[in-house]
Amino acid sequence: MKLRNVAIIAHVDHGKTTIVDGLLKQSKTFRENEAFMHQDLIMDSNDQERERGITILAKNIAVSYKGTKINIIDTPGHADFGGEVERTLNMADGALLVVDAQEGPMPQTKFVLKKALELNLKIIVIVNKIDKPNSLVDNTISKISDLFLELVAHEDQLDFPVVYAWGKAGKAWNKVPADPNAPADFAPIFEAIINNVPEPKVDEGAFQMLVTALDWDSYKGKYAIGRIKRGEVKSGQEVTVIKPDGTKKESTAEKVYVNQGLGRVEAEIGIAGDIITLTGIETASIGDTVTDPATPEALPTIKVEEPTLAITIGPNTSPFRGTEGNLLTGTKILERIKRELQTNVAMKFKISEDGKYVLSGRGELHLSVFLETLRREGFEVEVSKPTVITKVIDGIEMEPVEELTVDVDSEYVGAVKSEVGKRRGGLISQEQIHDGSTRLVFEITTRGLLGLRGTLLTLTKGTTVISSIFLKNQKMGPKFQKLRKGVLIASHTGKSITYGLVGAHEKGPVFVEPQVPVYEGMIVGVNGRDEDIELNVCREKQLTNNRSAGEDVIFIPPATEMSLEQKLGFIEDDELLEITPTNLRLRKKILNADMRRRAQRNAKNA
Repeated sequence: MKLRNVAIIAHVDHGKTTIVDGLLKQSKTFRENEAFMHQDLIMDSNDQERERGITILAKNIAVSYKGTKINIIDTPGHADFGGEVERTLNMADGALLVVDAQEGPMPQTKFVLKKALELNLKIIVIVNKIDKPNSLVDNTISKISDLFLELVAHEDQLDFPVVYAWGKAGKAWNKVPADPNAPADFAPIFEAIINNVPEPKVDEGAFQMLVTALDWDSYKGKYAIGRIKRGEVKSGQEVTVIKPDGTKKESTAEKVYVNQGLGRVEAEIGIAGDIITLTGIETASIGDTVTDPATPEALPTIKVEEPTLAITIGPNTSPFRGTEGNLLTGTKILERIKRELQTNVAMKFKISEDGKYVLSGRGELHLSVFLETLRREGFEVEVSKPTVITKVIDGIEMEPVEELTVDVDSEYVGAVKSEVGKRRGGLISQEQIHDGSTRLVFEITTRGLLGLRGTLLTLTKGTTVISSIFLKNQKMGPKFQKLRKGVLIASHTGKSITYGLVGAHEKGPVFVEPQVPVYEGMIVGVNGRDEDIELNVCREKQLTNNRSAGEDVIFIPPATEMSLEQKLGFIEDDELLEITPTNLRLRKKILNADMRRRAQRNAKNA
C-alpha cells in the first residue's frame, strides 16, 4: 500500500478546515447522498470549534487518491494551541501551508512553518482565497518567500511548490487562473501531495511507535494514537510501554485501528509508516514509546514549549453556589483537571503551598477553552486573574515577550498605538494592507497583553483582528500601573432594578440587565474613574400617594457583554471570575465592603 502522511497548517481563518472538507468530499470518501456532502466545517466537530470558528483539537483523517492512502492531520491555527501543532507534526512527512491571499503570512504562519521546517517536512504552499477582491497574490508569494529565507535550515527547503486555491468553491490550480469561475477541482492539491511529499521513512526492526495523541470512550477505554516508526503490530500482541523517564510496563494491544475517512476501522495489522490507534494500553500517555518487548528501545519524546500564563482555580464560593451547576467540589475539579492533562500536553498543573490548584497554559484562549468546557459539563468554579510565568536564567528573572499583530481600520490606528504604548509595547512595523486597513506589528510583554484583546475590540468597535506569538524571554521589567478603571460593586443582594441601575449607567458601562440576581460584592459595571464604588442596584423607587408605579417610564442602555476570555483578562488581583453552567459573574475576592476596606488598609500598612 502506498502511503503519504501530511499535516495541514495555517494561521487562524485562512481556510485550512474548508480545504480539508473539500479534500474529503472530492476523494469520494462519502457517498453522494451522505449528509457530510452538504455540510461545512466537517472537521470542526467540537461545539466550541463551531461556535468560535477555529480548530482547537488536532484530528486525523484518511482519504484515497489514485491508489495512495493519504493520512491528513488537521491542526489548530491559533498560537494558544501550539502544543497540539507541535505534537501532531511528528506524525507527518509533509505539510500543506495554507496562506490567505489577502492577509498574507501572519504570526501563526511563521510559528507553524518554523516547527514544520525544524522537522524537515516537505512544504507545499497553498495560496487560498484568491477570489477575494483585495487578494494580493504576488505580494503574498513574495512575503512567503521572505519567511522561508528567514526560517530555513538548509537551501533545499527554499524549493517549495505553490498551489492557488479558492477553498470554498473546491477549486485549485498550479498557476493563477485567468477565470476562477471556470470548472476546476482539488486535483492539483492531491497531485502536489503525491509528487512532493515523500513516502514514510521507516526503520528496520521490531514494532516501535511514539504515542502522539490520546482518545477515550466508555466502550473501549483509552485509545493510543501514533505513527509506527518500524515493524508492525497485530491485535492481541504483547507490547512494552516506555515512559520518558525510562520506566517500562508490559501491556497488550487489544485492538488495532487505522484511519478511514473521518473515522477508524479495525484492522488485523498495523504497518510501518501508517498512523494507527491501539486500545488496551491503559498506562499510555503522550510522549510514551510502545514497542515490541524483545527490543524495548525508546523514541525521542515530544518537546512542547512551556506555558506562559497561570491561573488559580477552585470551587465556587459565591452566595449563589450550587444553584446552577451540579459539580461543586474541589475533588471533582481535581479529577477533571487530571483527565485533561492526559491529552492536553501544553497544559500544566500543580497544587500550591497554600493548597490552591494552579493551572498553566499557553494563553488566555487556551485556558478559557478549558474553562468553557468545565461550565458545559456542569461545573461551578472560580478563577483568579491570569499571571505571567517567569523564568530565572543565570540568576536573572526573565519574562516572555510576544510579537503582536493588529489589523485595524486606519481611523483607529492612533487609538491602538496609544493603548499598546501604555503597556510598554514598541512598534516594529506599520503598513497598509488593503483599502482602509493598516497592519501594526508590536513587540510587547505577555504581561502587557493581558486584557488587551478586549480593550482593543472595544476601542475599535469590534473591527480589529489581533494575533500574537511568543518571541523571546527578556529581563523582567518594572510593574505596570493599574491599566483598568475602577469597578461598580453591588452593595446589596437581590434582583437588579431598572431604577437602581440608572445611577450605575451614569458612571460607566454596566454588565447586568434589570431583574438579574446579584449579590453583595459582585461587580456590576465599570466606573469612569480609578476608584471602586459600591452602589445599590436593587434599589426601588419610593412610591407616594401622588406617584404610582406606572409613572415616569425609565429607559437604560443595554448591558455590556464580554466573552469568557475577555472577562478573564478584565479582572484584577483582588477579583475573581465565577463560572457556572448558566452565568459568568465578576466579583471581589472579599465580598463584604467593610472587610474589603479593612484588608486594603492592612495591605497599605504592611
